[in-house]
Amino acid sequence: MSARPLAAEFAGSAFLSATVIGSGIAALNLSGGNVALALLANAIATGCILFVIIAVFAPVSGAHFN
Repeated sequence: MSARPLAAEFAGSAFLSATVIGSGIAALNLSGGNVALALLANAIATGCILFVIIAVFAPVSGAHFN
């Protein structure tokens, strides 16, 4: 694997990790103790970022994020 697809996979995985962690923290702080609402917000944020990073990085590396 060349450097460009490897960098794309690394960047995509980093964006995904940051989004999942950040949205989880934000959802817990903003949901007022409602765990279902926090999980819903986290799932929506994760789905949205997955769509974006797959659309952006699929031509470069195939978008196989771990």
